[in-house]
Amino acid sequence: MSLGPVMVDLAGTEISALEKELLMSANVGGVILFTRNFASVEQITDLIAEIHALRIPHLLIAIDHEGGRVQRFHEGFTRLPPAAVFGELYKRDPKQARRCAEQAGWLMAAELRAIGVDFSFAPVLDLAHGVSGVIGNRAFHSQPEVAATLAYAFMHGMKSAGMPAVGKHFPGHGGVAEDSHLALPVDSRELDVLMAHDIVPFERMIANGLPAIMPAHVIYEKIDIVPAGFSKIWLQQILRKRLKFQGVIFSDDLTMEAASSAGNYGERADQALAAGCDMVLVCNHTEGALEVVAHLKDYANPVSQLRLTRMHGKGELTRKQLHADERWKIHSQMIAKLDESPWLEMDV
Repeated sequence: MSLGPVMVDLAGTEISALEKELLMSANVGGVILFTRNFASVEQITDLIAEIHALRIPHLLIAIDHEGGRVQRFHEGFTRLPPAAVFGELYKRDPKQARRCAEQAGWLMAAELRAIGVDFSFAPVLDLAHGVSGVIGNRAFHSQPEVAATLAYAFMHGMKSAGMPAVGKHFPGHGGVAEDSHLALPVDSRELDVLMAHDIVPFERMIANGLPAIMPAHVIYEKIDIVPAGFSKIWLQQILRKRLKFQGVIFSDDLTMEAASSAGNYGERADQALAAGCDMVLVCNHTEGALEVVAHLKDYANPVSQLRLTRMHGKGELTRKQLHADERWKIHSQMIAKLDESPWLEMDV
């Protein structure tokens, strides 16, 4: 069975009968995990193994695990600092900042790969314009070249641990104040301004082999009248053709308020896939997920399916093996020291 174009979530720490039926649908290709799915390291490891055992090739297992406010699993995992910490360090010692960002990327990926997670939706490539509260310290830096440098180091660390990176939120969510989870942000900047600033980290990362991208639920009104994740101009003309991106495009969550402008859940999926997304996310809304899966019926895109298979994590590593690794011992202690401030978890 091939990987379908829909990524769904689970309500709790076990798979219900309805959820198992949903995961066996040909239109489902992945599962995104949240904090509510975690009770212990042993439980989440067993849950992931159970999901993987359902199908061949196994369903993709994803998570938002950036660090700072966006880290789903805590007990048994190293507390990761927000990306902005590396940006602050860069001002004092660029070489050390790059080294620490790479170590954090490796550490995040290695700990998740050891329990079977295929990939995290990271790193954030948005710029810290000081405007967006939902981005805030999730961004590495305000300067495009610095953000790109640190993001590349983070991605390189992820790759060395067997995990593909997902850059978000193309072409940049940092220039709008509204939170796309709650409203539909509109960015009024011209394309040449975006190309010279917010798009630079994406362009640099694409040139260095970025495996996947997630577009923003933001309207850039000087370019198109629909959010980037539903825009053929953004995804096909600019991302695919102009920037020559060949990796996977994941939609942001279709249940977010900013996505409602595209219609009901089935219509949102139609528009996102038609615009160029390879996989759409439907989170925190079981009825919406069921609607999308049923609506897509016999949908098939062989090119997307081929791209998606490349998102499976690589390398077999147990937690026991990881914790015996000197790199883990050194990196986990060093990275944990970078974040001594409590950050409220962000449910995004």
